[in-house]
Amino acid sequence: MDEALIGSVLASTLRVTTPLLLCALAGLLSERAGVIDIGLEGKMLFAAFAAAAAAAATHSTGLGLMAALAVAVALSLMHGFACVTHRGDQVVTGVALNMVAAGLTVVLGIAWFAQGGQTPPIQPDVRLTGLSSAWAEPTAGNWFEAVIGHGLLSHNALVYLAFALVLLVWFFLERTRPGLRLRAVGENPAMVDAAGVSVPRLRYAALMLNGLLCGLAGAYLTLAQNASFSPNMTAGRGFIALAAMIFGKWKPVPTLFACLLFGFLDAVAIRMQGAVLPAALGGGEVPVQAIQALPYVLTVVLLAGFIGQAMAPKALGRPYVKER
Repeated sequence: MDEALIGSVLASTLRVTTPLLLCALAGLLSERAGVIDIGLEGKMLFAAFAAAAAAAATHSTGLGLMAALAVAVALSLMHGFACVTHRGDQVVTGVALNMVAAGLTVVLGIAWFAQGGQTPPIQPDVRLTGLSSAWAEPTAGNWFEAVIGHGLLSHNALVYLAFALVLLVWFFLERTRPGLRLRAVGENPAMVDAAGVSVPRLRYAALMLNGLLCGLAGAYLTLAQNASFSPNMTAGRGFIALAAMIFGKWKPVPTLFACLLFGFLDAVAIRMQGAVLPAALGGGEVPVQAIQALPYVLTVVLLAGFIGQAMAPKALGRPYVKER
């Protein structure tokens, strides 16, 4: 197979996987603490808008990142206020966050920029670019430069941070006292409370970490992957991330492989646009809509019958009421 094609598909897979992975890790931290987070899509969408709006207005990458993180953490705290403090329905609150984000980003975009809900293009010097420009394009005939250089070493810092966070989250949950407490509060909050540790505080801490990761995912979409914000640009990535987390059985490393699978299928779908069917199948181009639907179809198929028994945290979705 052509080295340039392999390198291009590998690079696309890692780029597409990055926001899915960040969002899936965000959901993993929240749900291991016992809080269902259907609102991943909305947090990522609002963070993408905040990053694009701030970066376009201030010409600053740092301010764009900070705006994305602040907005996503604020939404996570709102989720916690409704579900942890007031013991509201966690699924309904998550759906509400998605609806608010989808509508409010368009309204604010029209009010501030008058471009139909879009933001102005982000200047090239403000966007996150690859750490090395030497392998920006795949090189045909040179396996190392095409696959290793372009495929693995041509990305921006957020891509490498996302994959490093898999190990950090695993270490945090499995080898640190706060991580073990966070896991315990998703399994048996009464036991954690009996040990003198605040259950609401742990769940709020998990939601704040969740917001930071969702903020990074949203910032990546507008500061690295695209040049501006457009309405509903997340296109269901938050739900795919949620599916990848369930497919990975709420564990960081399996979740990584699930995200890579979805990212690979998305990258292949992009490469297949314009592909022609064999004559035996009638010829003609493959419908673009059918290709774009492949990752979502796989999500349904895998969750319907191929992931085996996925054991969710025992206290997931259950508000904790302190016994008197």
